[in-house]
Amino acid sequence: MPDFCGIELEHRVINASGTFDAIAARRVYGDALLEDFPFSAFVSKTITPEPRVGNEPQRIWETPAGMINSIGLPNKGLDGFLAEDLPQLADLPVPLIVSVMATGHEDFSRLVGEVEKRDEVAAIELNVSCPNVHSGLIVGEQPKETEALLEALRQLTDKPLIVKLTPNVASPADVAAAAEQGGADAVSLINTLKASAIDPVTGEPGIAAGHGGLSGPAVRPVAIAQVRAVAAAVSVPIVGMGGISSGADAKEFLAAGATLVAVGTESFRDPRAGNRVATELAA
Repeated sequence: MPDFCGIELEHRVINASGTFDAIAARRVYGDALLEDFPFSAFVSKTITPEPRVGNEPQRIWETPAGMINSIGLPNKGLDGFLAEDLPQLADLPVPLIVSVMATGHEDFSRLVGEVEKRDEVAAIELNVSCPNVHSGLIVGEQPKETEALLEALRQLTDKPLIVKLTPNVASPADVAAAAEQGGADAVSLINTLKASAIDPVTGEPGIAAGHGGLSGPAVRPVAIAQVRAVAAAVSVPIVGMGGISSGADAKEFLAAGATLVAVGTESFRDPRAGNRVATELAA
């Protein structure tokens, strides 16, 4: 059984945040979902301090080797998550990792401070892809911003802090090293690549927001390169993701330096992809 930041897991396959709705899946599959859960840990959809309705449709655009999405992080906000979603997620038979995002140290501190109080939560993932309202800089794109945020949040909790890295920077390894220096227990990568598409029928953008994030098999070579670079720069565990659809894909990430792998886009096509990837990886 792999150990991740002191958390014992049944295998090395988890989900990427926002790509598997466990609450909706249980409504469809009932307790059968709990008896054969696809992942060894569950990462929640990202929660923000206040509720968000998300972006206007069209939110998803299929590509030949993946998809572009601009969902916009719809969620119930911190209070709604704690009151309504967390009790349901606590029924899952695996450790729970809660993903949080904010635009400044104060709101990040509020999120981490409240989530860390809950015994149901095993670890916290920090989605650092929003601009800091005070500096205007994207926290996850600036090593000094990332380190400063981690130094502030590290004081608030003993639970593992996982930093979700963006691939849309010149050197993700520098950001990862800064996160480790600030006190991160692990890093996860990659998030989606900036992308856009035009509807050939209308000539209008395929995504209402005009652009979004590319995921799926198309990004896997980029993800492998970035995982290798980050693994050479840090000593903390790495969750590798980006276009994993088979055990062979997962093994490639582990060979590149990942400790765990996360399945994302493939779960849209196959809700049991996590089980399948874990079985293939073991074989």
